[in-house]
Amino acid sequence: MFRLLLALLLPFVVFFTIGKPFQGILCLILQLSLIGWIPAAIWAVYSLSQWNTDKKIASARFGG
Repeated sequence: MFRLLLALLLPFVVFFTIGKPFQGILCLILQLSLIGWIPAAIWAVYSLSQWNTDKKIASARFGG
C-alpha cells in the first residue's frame, strides 16, 4: 500500500525500492516535466504490479 502511494506521488523512488535503479533514473528524467509526471506514475504503478506478480509466482513455484 505504501509503495502504491509512493508510485503516485514520487514515481521514480518506487523503482529504487523494487531494485531497478536504471529505470528509476529514466523515470526521474521523464518526471521532471509536468506533462511527463502522469506517464511516469502510470509506469511506476504498472511496474509495481508486475513486481508483486513476480513475487507471488516465485513464492508459489518455490514454496517460499
